[in-house]
Amino acid sequence: MRQAVSSDQAPPAIGPYSQAIRSGAFLFLSGQIPLDPATGQLVGGDVAAQTRQVLDNLRAVLAAAGGSLDHVVRTTVYLADLGDFAAMNEVYGAYFTSPAPARATVQVARLPRDARVEIDAIAHLG
Repeated sequence: MRQAVSSDQAPPAIGPYSQAIRSGAFLFLSGQIPLDPATGQLVGGDVAAQTRQVLDNLRAVLAAAGGSLDHVVRTTVYLADLGDFAAMNEVYGAYFTSPAPARATVQVARLPRDARVEIDAIAHLG
């Protein structure tokens, strides 16, 4: 069984996907890029500013499902440049309590709208 979850506090899906899908106790969150939900525009600035916006967007979708970042068990971080890892990691670490979720971080050739970072997540809400 799949149930779509969405929040108007995060950017709307711009294609044939959902912001998140709940299946049982699990919530699968689509990748978020640093779009300001109020304007639909990419947040300017460095990877730290973009990472904050991405995590705020994920937090909004989690809240719409009755969860929080404390429910996240796994993330994947996509970086346009692995040279941005330290700056992203510093911001990321401030958003999660211990124990931090399992994570993979990879460099990709390009992200939508030329964002510097995208993050998806899996949360357990049970």
